[in-house]
Amino acid sequence: MRLTYIFHSGFVLESDKSILVFDYWIDPASVMQSVLRSEKPLYVFSSHFHEDHFTKEIFEWRKRKENVTYILSKDILRHRRACKEEVNAWLAKGASWSDGLVSVKASGSTDSGVSWIIETEGKRIFHAGDLNNWYARFLPEAVPNQTIYSEEFDEDIDPIAHEKQYLGELKDIRKAADSFDIVMFPIDSRIGNGYTLGGRQFIERFKIGMFVPMHFVAGGFKSSWRMKEFTDEKNIPFWKITKEGEMIEL
Repeated sequence: MRLTYIFHSGFVLESDKSILVFDYWIDPASVMQSVLRSEKPLYVFSSHFHEDHFTKEIFEWRKRKENVTYILSKDILRHRRACKEEVNAWLAKGASWSDGLVSVKASGSTDSGVSWIIETEGKRIFHAGDLNNWYARFLPEAVPNQTIYSEEFDEDIDPIAHEKQYLGELKDIRKAADSFDIVMFPIDSRIGNGYTLGGRQFIERFKIGMFVPMHFVAGGFKSSWRMKEFTDEKNIPFWKITKEGEMIEL
């Protein structure tokens, strides 16, 4: 398999028989040009409606390529970002879809939409979408059942309850799978101290063949490399992405 970084949380995963695209937003290195020329079937995933994870531009690909399958989170439909008939499968948490080549299960998120568990050609892949322990920096000062005002999010938050939800989602994912060949997960320094905590809690609970950071654009590539010291402790290979369009053979 070959994994290519597009931008933000966007990736292309190419195998012998298919190509999978995750959370396409923008494409600074024009990765999709060669993808759309391929004769392999293309499967397009969008984990939720936020503009940095979904764009209607993906539907233009069907004009250039015949064998395109769209598998989108159902919240995109609820927010009227796309029409029902444009998509092959609308999935909410717990729903599954398969065509024999690619099998998909939608798992939960601590934000909008879903995360993805995908099996194809003997490999199991996880794309987190916006699943993460987003309020980790507030945990040291948090008091049970009390909220804290966050200037970044402009809202009152309950970090303890949020972490409980996150760990609950991981527990649900473990019921479906306890190991992944590839994990794509947010390592976003914008959320402040403890921005790797969600990733660390994930690698403590699953067997992982390769950990791939994402959602780090605002903090820069090097900010995501902070996670490597924790994956090294568990002998998990880590991809130190350095630029858009970069590719790794798996």
